[in-house]
Amino acid sequence: MSHIAAILGILIISFSAIFVRLAGVSPDTAAVFRTLYALPALILLWFFFGSRDQSPKLRLVALLAGISFGLDLSVWHRAIEWIGAGLATVLGNTQVIFVGLAAWMLHGERPRRAMFFGLPIAFAGMILVSGLGRGDAYGANPILGTFFGLLTGITYALFLLLFRRSTRHESNPFGAFTIATGGAFVTSAVVGHLSGHLDLSWSWPAHGWLLALALGSQVAGWLLIAYALPRLPAVETSILLLLQPMATVLWAWLLFREDLSVVQWIGVALVLTGVALPSATSAARARSRPGP
Repeated sequence: MSHIAAILGILIISFSAIFVRLAGVSPDTAAVFRTLYALPALILLWFFFGSRDQSPKLRLVALLAGISFGLDLSVWHRAIEWIGAGLATVLGNTQVIFVGLAAWMLHGERPRRAMFFGLPIAFAGMILVSGLGRGDAYGANPILGTFFGLLTGITYALFLLLFRRSTRHESNPFGAFTIATGGAFVTSAVVGHLSGHLDLSWSWPAHGWLLALALGSQVAGWLLIAYALPRLPAVETSILLLLQPMATVLWAWLLFREDLSVVQWIGVALVLTGVALPSATSAARARSRPGP
């Protein structure tokens, strides 16, 4: 049952960037409405199944996690716009490396040797994903998209670290995730207002795709993954987590013909290899979730 839930959750999450592209709205608009549409469902789940005994300190940490998540969505959606759904998702999964580095610097959890092997491989892959300025590289702006993909990995790692701290003593994270989603909504709205690219008008089918993104990836996919991953062996977890970026690359090619250059395909392979090495050896100590 845990394997089925994990695979189903990861496959749902793998459509996150696809729904963003299908919606065809600005990055800030997608970030605001995916969190806004998810909130009512999360509030109901918190009311019926969640704990309301969180301390004010833990609720503040959850709110800080939400601010990080809002920033993450803002940069990730821009990466999707500039480099495509597939590559943006692959780059976002570098959060595995940044979580490991942060745990080392902040908590003294010395990473295993695989981290030191994986880090240069992943960064070499990022350079190749940018297309090296070649004319056959996929994306409206591959270099800028790669930079924002890197920021996605960093901001998502920060979200995960804060979110784990906010749920450390809870058996069920509905409350923390609802607060974090609310924080992400407010942060996305502020970023969108400052950028001037937030569109609050309602249109169809754009908001249908945003609703699918919110209830699918933001709620259902997350719940399935949160249930399944802690119940699976560490090695299986690390392998399953790689399904998300690989599936997104496939959906992006099938739906949008995101035809990557040879250099970019090599970059994807290197990034996934660099992410897989530390993930496979450290998953037992620090669970990672798929990208945003």
